[in-house]
Amino acid sequence: LKAVGESVAKPLKYYHNNIAGTTILLDLMTKYDCKNIVFSSSATVYGLPQYLPLNEEHPLSCTNPYGRTKLFIEEILRDVAVSDPSWNIVILRYFNPVGSHISGRIGEDPNGLPNNLMPFISQTAVGRRKCLNIFGGDYDTKDGTGVRDYIHVVDLALGHVKSLARIDAKCGCVMYNLGTGTGYSVLDMVKAFEEASGKSVPYEIVARRPGDVAACYADP
Repeated sequence: LKAVGESVAKPLKYYHNNIAGTTILLDLMTKYDCKNIVFSSSATVYGLPQYLPLNEEHPLSCTNPYGRTKLFIEEILRDVAVSDPSWNIVILRYFNPVGSHISGRIGEDPNGLPNNLMPFISQTAVGRRKCLNIFGGDYDTKDGTGVRDYIHVVDLALGHVKSLARIDAKCGCVMYNLGTGTGYSVLDMVKAFEEASGKSVPYEIVARRPGDVAACYADP
């Protein structure tokens, strides 16, 4: 489970699914002597940024239950690695994955309510939604909307391939950011989509979403 807003409303659901599910998986991996894992973590483990861009040495904290599940799982994995050095664990801290493969066979058009910005933008552009709700217009950013580091899903996939090479090299437990190093605001994304597609994206600035931060981008 991966939606910040939903995690604030349903924290127990997130703790049960993400943390309990991971401990069950690790128990089974230990039982069958499978001690290599690439874990999809999140930049939410950095909490409210003390400085930008964010490197892997930034202090860890959280502003929402989703982020806490990722941080708790990271701590579990570090404890596992200390208890048994034969484990090889790569923790990948995703920033904001977007896009789809160039083939178009796998897109970004979920059946249910989207959890990410781009499907909301595209669905609004084609008329499936009346307007795009932008959560917060009074952040300390250039246009008042939240700033994030949007990494293409293919680049994200390549990061996983590189992680497998690190596991083959017996890496122990290591952490890496997966981001571009450039932050874009929500309005930047809306305007870029409009320019690329020729479609208008009506939007409305609404109240901030609980658990969000003003800006978050990587030092890749």
